[in-house]
Amino acid sequence: MIFQDPYSSLNPRMTVYEIVEEPFLAHNFLNKIERKEKIHELLNRVGLSSNYASHYPHEFSGGQRQRVGIARALALDPSLIICDEPISALDVSVQAQIVNMFKGLQETRGLAYLFIAHDLSMVRFLSHNIGVMYLGKIVEFGETKDVYKKRLHPYTEALLSSAPIPKPGKRLANRARLLDGEVPSPPNMPSGCSFRNRCREEMSCCKSIEPTLKEVEKGHFTACHLYGNC
Repeated sequence: MIFQDPYSSLNPRMTVYEIVEEPFLAHNFLNKIERKEKIHELLNRVGLSSNYASHYPHEFSGGQRQRVGIARALALDPSLIICDEPISALDVSVQAQIVNMFKGLQETRGLAYLFIAHDLSMVRFLSHNIGVMYLGKIVEFGETKDVYKKRLHPYTEALLSSAPIPKPGKRLANRARLLDGEVPSPPNMPSGCSFRNRCREEMSCCKSIEPTLKEVEKGHFTACHLYGNC
């Protein structure tokens, strides 16, 4: 796993070498000489010199600390890495470097990412499939190109239309679909569809029946009564 905060997720009393070595020790994997070679290889792979191995987290920038976290996540050659907002605490220029590294690792090592984020441009750049969640439940799922091309759920439409477009004229022509109301309290969820109190397409059945994921088009699912759930 790669955590959101690259500082609090690293033990400040441990060197970079000890941090990256920890997974090997926990799983009793490789001997001391092999571990040293592997750790130096991992640091080089994420763009850090092996000379940094004796340094502590406070001696690095946010982007460098996140690279240490990535090296630790790669230590045991996983097939899946969970990325929990891994770039949100970083400067924009550093975000680009980290995401490009994610992309390169994905292509060279065949990695799969569960990439959790609010940054829609990064999600689009990295992901092959997207699951849009509202109050802890998936309301739309499909291939990235399909979700961006045809937004089935009203929340997906509002979410994607709110993303900044770096072309002022186009931005005016494509105004965001603002949502009404407030997000319900998770311990006190409304009956039926949890999105209904903010949805302009609300129907009578939305109040009593909770929608389930339905395949509307091949490989493209949504949980919405607009597509025949009731």
